[in-house]
Amino acid sequence: MSIEFSKKLTVHETPIPGVVLYDLPVHGDNRGWFKENWQREKMLGIGLPDFKPVQNNISFNEKAGTTRGIHAEPWDKFISVATGRIFGAWVDLREGPSFGAVFTAELDPSRAIFVPRGVGNAFQTLEDNTAYTYLVNDHWSADAQGQYTFLNLADETAAIVWPVPLADAELSDKDKAHPRLADVVPMPAKKILVVGADGQLGKALRELYDGDASVEFAGRAGFDLSSEAAFAERNWRNYSTVINAAAYTAVDTAETAEGRTAAWAVNVSAVARLARAAVEHDFTLVHVSSDYVFDGVREGHDEAEPFTPLGVYGQTKAAGDAVVSVVPRHYIARTSWVIGEGNNFVRTMASLAGRGIEPSVVNDQIGRLSFTEDIAAGIQHLLASGAAYGTYNLSNDGEPQSWADIAADVYELSGHTRTAVTGVSTEEYFKGKDAAPRPLNSVLDLAKIQSTGFHPASVASRLKDYLS
Repeated sequence: MSIEFSKKLTVHETPIPGVVLYDLPVHGDNRGWFKENWQREKMLGIGLPDFKPVQNNISFNEKAGTTRGIHAEPWDKFISVATGRIFGAWVDLREGPSFGAVFTAELDPSRAIFVPRGVGNAFQTLEDNTAYTYLVNDHWSADAQGQYTFLNLADETAAIVWPVPLADAELSDKDKAHPRLADVVPMPAKKILVVGADGQLGKALRELYDGDASVEFAGRAGFDLSSEAAFAERNWRNYSTVINAAAYTAVDTAETAEGRTAAWAVNVSAVARLARAAVEHDFTLVHVSSDYVFDGVREGHDEAEPFTPLGVYGQTKAAGDAVVSVVPRHYIARTSWVIGEGNNFVRTMASLAGRGIEPSVVNDQIGRLSFTEDIAAGIQHLLASGAAYGTYNLSNDGEPQSWADIAADVYELSGHTRTAVTGVSTEEYFKGKDAAPRPLNSVLDLAKIQSTGFHPASVASRLKDYLS
């Protein structure tokens, strides 16, 4: 069979989600032929995922009828033929509604196919001396074979019609022994990993994803973000997404020598390690930011505002945001005044109310509370909806308030009088105290995340639920 020269680079969808067939331009003359087998810019331009190949493999097959498969591997592949011709068969062996879907096609040097992780791959050579080539985005190792999923070439459900009957084909004993579809354990999807899973946001994410086997949680004991060894030991290829719920949040202590070191270690150095892993292993990194990256001079803050942090904590959060922003697939969820399970402002005020104490509370810092259940739900929404990567403000909605306003609400909802709370200025409250500078306006503009279809609950409704 002669090669068809000068095809236009063309995309053909298949019945298997993510499996895409490509026509490749091959240029030939009396000397032979030439093609661009893999050209990243052109391939991305027509929609091929930027799957970042790291290894190029070639299978040389001396005789027509040589048959290999059906192997579903834990990486993505871009498959083509260097010389000769093959009949290819692909079966979806991933968990999900397309499990068992089949696609077949002939490939010569003018055709290629992209096969995502978990889709079974098989081929049969139609000519002698056929070279079958594939780019993969993970390094092959003997240990990796334990993550393969296999299907028998003769499976009756897939019902692949092989050009050379299997009885006459060249097969390995291993391939002959693979299970039928009814006995195949589908390859699970890559997981979401939540690090810093024991903090306020981590606990909310645990509750949100409770019972979901595709989400894995690691607290400080399970994964030490400060340890290079911990990063090296983890197989990052098993994750599609990492949510970083860890942070150093002791705003005032961060101004001390010891606190400054700790803040930079957690909020910047550990984040840089995660960002490097995200770039190297091509997963989505979700990071949580803070209103403290701004000086609070503007009345409201949108996602495009330049960083103007006042203190060490804000400086480390801004630095962490800058690091994460270079990750191709990232979400930065910028929050303010976080309230969740654990010690926080609302619980402190409720405790004071219960003890009959009449506190002085700052009345010139304006913002909105961010309840961790809504931060967690917003993160889940960004991931599930496929929203454009980038930074999103994520607080609760409603009329901006001062800390004194919120304290008065807590007193009232707790059955006490609002007038028990006295408002004072930030300057007066911190007079004579060692304290970090605070932004006076922390109101985050929510238009961007609302445009994705996520509408955070109002502070008033969440506060009422939280106290009840």
